[in-house]
Amino acid sequence: MSSPGRKYHPLAELIRARLLEFLREPEVMFWVFVFPIAMALALGFAFRDKAPEAVPVGITGKAQTGLLRQALTQSPFLKPRIFSSVAEGKAALRTGRIALLVENGSPLVYWYDPTRPDSRMARFEVNDAVQKAGGRGDPTPVRDELVREKGSRYIDFLLPGLLGLNLLSTSVWGIGYSIVNARIKKTLKLMAATPMRRSDYLLAHMFSRFVLLALEAAVIVLFGILVFQVPLRGSPGSLALLCAFCGLSFAGLGLLCGSRVQTLEGVNGLINLILVPMWLFSGVFFSYERFPKMMQPAIKALPLTAANEALRAVMLEGTSLASLASPLAILAAWGIASFAVALKIFRWQ
Repeated sequence: MSSPGRKYHPLAELIRARLLEFLREPEVMFWVFVFPIAMALALGFAFRDKAPEAVPVGITGKAQTGLLRQALTQSPFLKPRIFSSVAEGKAALRTGRIALLVENGSPLVYWYDPTRPDSRMARFEVNDAVQKAGGRGDPTPVRDELVREKGSRYIDFLLPGLLGLNLLSTSVWGIGYSIVNARIKKTLKLMAATPMRRSDYLLAHMFSRFVLLALEAAVIVLFGILVFQVPLRGSPGSLALLCAFCGLSFAGLGLLCGSRVQTLEGVNGLINLILVPMWLFSGVFFSYERFPKMMQPAIKALPLTAANEALRAVMLEGTSLASLASPLAILAAWGIASFAVALKIFRWQ
């Protein structure tokens, strides 16, 4: 409460009250700051720069098995294993212990599952080693140039996606859950009886997130820069404005989730129904372009997809906000529409 004689705008007081509520909830601090750092640390080290591991392949058949094994051993990408029979080798292939089985004979038979990326790679490496051992020449000279530039690694792709995911999750959970909790405790009913404008109450939920979102984004970005040397090619100011814009858009979804629901179980289910598809489709952990073309328009229209595209463009490519009209328009449309609908259908008791 403000001291006697000093008057603050009701919206400022509501924002202050919301921030104090956050500080009294230790679990919020965990999900906002600790969880994204732990996820980035685990995935960053799991996919760190290192030499590719040798793929296990099986060899069976009696004729010249030793020569074949010697040929495959020459490849740094293969780890050959001998099996006494085709049945034994196929059992190992079926259970994932090897990526490909070579049946030695005339001709050689490659047993593998074409839907497995490691099997396709093993087939290529095995055939290349076998053909070279058989005297094949390479008429066209080639040269390998290995790319290790910052920005092309998996952690560089991952970190902006984790930032977008966390901005979405904390905004929706933090706002939707707290509103439903206040409705259950009858706090909303008491607030509605005051001279407070109802739009101020909803705006306070949205704007109060900016303080936490600013700290959250700064912690994640600084962690990526300091620990994994993730590049920040755009200006810090542009990234800060973009994070605030994303948070405002996502906050509208949080308001919408909490606008009518009257139980914690109900809001949990509704929030998961909205968030989980975006976690899967919006390019957080891998590119959304892997999905069928018929799904692309719907995926690109999702707010998290737009946020991730914009965050990666600013961080990894140095793109200015003026060049991101399309994703920013999608985010603005979601934020305005969700806030307007939430304000119209909001239930105060």
